[in-house]
Amino acid sequence: MARPPTQIQTPGLRTLRPRPLSRRSLLTGLLATGAVAAAGCSRAPAEGKVEGGDLLERLRDSGTVRIGIASEPPFGYVNDQGKPTGQSPEVTKVIFNRLGVENVVPVPTEFGSLIPGLKAQLFDVVSAGMYINPTRCEQVLFSDPDYLMLDAFVVRKGNPHGITRYEDIVEKGLRLASGEAYAQIGNAEAAGVRNVLVLPDQVAGLDAVVQGRVDAFAGTAITVRSVVRNSARAEDTEAFQPEIDGEPVYGAGGFAFRLSERNLRDAFNEQLHRLKANNNRELLKIVGPFGFTREEMTDLTAEELCG
Repeated sequence: MARPPTQIQTPGLRTLRPRPLSRRSLLTGLLATGAVAAAGCSRAPAEGKVEGGDLLERLRDSGTVRIGIASEPPFGYVNDQGKPTGQSPEVTKVIFNRLGVENVVPVPTEFGSLIPGLKAQLFDVVSAGMYINPTRCEQVLFSDPDYLMLDAFVVRKGNPHGITRYEDIVEKGLRLASGEAYAQIGNAEAAGVRNVLVLPDQVAGLDAVVQGRVDAFAGTAITVRSVVRNSARAEDTEAFQPEIDGEPVYGAGGFAFRLSERNLRDAFNEQLHRLKANNNRELLKIVGPFGFTREEMTDLTAEELCG
């Protein structure tokens, strides 16, 4: 399928708008009180307070970092051997190894529980390809993004309705589904789509399209591309840049840290930029096996995406 157009990834495009709904929505409440207690006696400042933090030193002492993942290939999941893998965990492993932390332990959870779990200190970093947007930036500190993603659809083989954009769903009176808390729900609603069927994930979306319950399933281009790879009855559409009021809505993902741990975020960011040096040469070696290409690379920053 066609890759994302390179012009959206250039430094010149800096007009960013808050996403009406991120790829997976942000739950702002903390987890249950018992979960907070289980996190132990780690020090944390009052809600909303940004400090330097000493978590990196503590992680080096213990030799282990806990990462929150959401079991969503290819962004992050646990493999058959019980090891964390996917685009984000593999980048995390390399960076923390260089920071002096060798052991990476996955903590799987639902995507909507990642930020609450991070704030409750159930893990130390969110490593799930999480989109960076202003709403989330009020809750956590983000690294700069390590990818920029476009939208696409799962459709029946041959794309009988000619679906290429969200506007096609509206104009043709078609039925659309998307994943639970996916940003594509907000993108579709901004284009005028009503009653988006929310499904657990892209696999359920593929089944819904094949069974004729919906006409299309919206997701990230790479998620859609991977789920239809072995399907004889469905295909993916060409990737496209979603817009709101004529302006691009960027789907750029990064790694999230507690507001109290700016030192850790900054050290992580420094290593990430080293991976991105020389035209992302080293970063592409890590994420390439999961379907990411040079066209998904970006030089946008968290500051720009946070607004």
